[in-house]
Amino acid sequence: MLPLLTSNPIARIGFHPRLLALALMALAAATSAMAQPAASSSYYVEAGSYGTQRESDPPAYVRNIGSTYANSLTWLDAGAEYRLRYEYRDDDVRRLVPNDTDQPLLQRTRLYAGIRNIIDPLRFTFELTDSREYNSHFTPDNRDVNQLELIQANAELYFNDVLTRDARGNNRALRIRAGRMAFETLDRRLVARNEWRNTTNNFDGVRVNLGDDNNDWALEAWSLNPVTRIVDHTDKANQDIRFNGVVAHLRAWSSLVTLEPHYFQLHQDATAATGFVARNMLAPGLRVYGRWLNGAITYDASMMQQNGNDGGKRVQAEARTLEVGYSWLSHAWKPRLSVFYGSASGDRNPNDNSSERFERFFGFGRAWSADDYFVFENLRAPKLKLEFQPVKGIRIDAGYNWYRLASNTDRFTNLLAGNAGNRDRSGLSGSDLGESWDVRVRFTLAPHVQANVGYSSFRLGEFTRKRQLASTGHSVDDSDFFYVELTWRLFE
Repeated sequence: MLPLLTSNPIARIGFHPRLLALALMALAAATSAMAQPAASSSYYVEAGSYGTQRESDPPAYVRNIGSTYANSLTWLDAGAEYRLRYEYRDDDVRRLVPNDTDQPLLQRTRLYAGIRNIIDPLRFTFELTDSREYNSHFTPDNRDVNQLELIQANAELYFNDVLTRDARGNNRALRIRAGRMAFETLDRRLVARNEWRNTTNNFDGVRVNLGDDNNDWALEAWSLNPVTRIVDHTDKANQDIRFNGVVAHLRAWSSLVTLEPHYFQLHQDATAATGFVARNMLAPGLRVYGRWLNGAITYDASMMQQNGNDGGKRVQAEARTLEVGYSWLSHAWKPRLSVFYGSASGDRNPNDNSSERFERFFGFGRAWSADDYFVFENLRAPKLKLEFQPVKGIRIDAGYNWYRLASNTDRFTNLLAGNAGNRDRSGLSGSDLGESWDVRVRFTLAPHVQANVGYSSFRLGEFTRKRQLASTGHSVDDSDFFYVELTWRLFE
């Protein structure tokens, strides 16, 4: 049985009038966009910023069997992927025993099947995953282990041309999906499948898409329950939390700028499972990105304001990101140098009735740090990245990263396994979390096999060392992370 909603999503959605304003903005932009058709039929322009490219729908390892093998099977999408990663972690700051070495072996298998066209407008999607961990000193958790689970199982109504075509002749399709789903939107910092991690974010509920990436404007909206990954039992949707959202993609001027206004709501009921803590977070935001000088200059900026209530505390939080990059397009290596700055507010006073801690929703952490130490919360993070391709098929990137707490009195989320020692309410431990440099090499090892090899060295700052010392009686100076990852796909 498909894991459909067990309650009425419209009754619980609680959309704010600003959602309607965003929808009207998108429609108004579409009207003004009916201008000059360009050479390309698609309006979509990839941002080009580091680590922000969304996973495709269906995922990249999936192919249409009719297009690949047999014309009679154009109704079937299918794919298989197997990933194996060896990690070497020395003095992992996420652990309660910081001066330890761990060498886990992570294994992830995915299978996908999608049915379309043959019984349109009705379509179906199924995606199975099996995530396992071996050779670790530590108790398995749901970041690495999720054995034999359906991460997608949904039914879809698909209508190819519900509205008139855009100025470049692209149909504007309508998709209504219900069931279990995994997807990414915006720059993946707020909603992501989390492809680097061994397990996947997913949801139960309803998602609607009007238009797609090819169109001059598109809208997506959802009302979802996040799925709780349970290591030794079947995953279940968390009925105490409702995640609502709407995103507009405005691409009429995509040769210079793409606008993505969005509005999220996270509603949590006060139940025994949530510690009787009620939450209602309202979060309007905007992402703006584009390319100049024929793509040589790229920029990507985002901002979000959060308001509402968190366990009786009034919420006033915010976050900002900005990346500017330059590519030497005429150089054989295609080098790209980029500068990034990201910040997310933290709680300024643990003893008052307000909270300034930014809610990171369901994003991914990989772009914040190669070692997966940092998340989009109570953080200030400037970065410098260099990307290049010395030989066709070989991609290399390297970076320098500097981390500070946005608020000295709030937590460093992943430090010490989330133990209470990850926060100094007095603020006397300072704000310096540390600095790191990292390098990564990606290349084709064999037909159907991709390799990913990387190393990161993190030098602990004052706050991190002091909290380790206060919680465990000792601290370390640095932490090292090395990995080798092989990914096999049935289809290249």
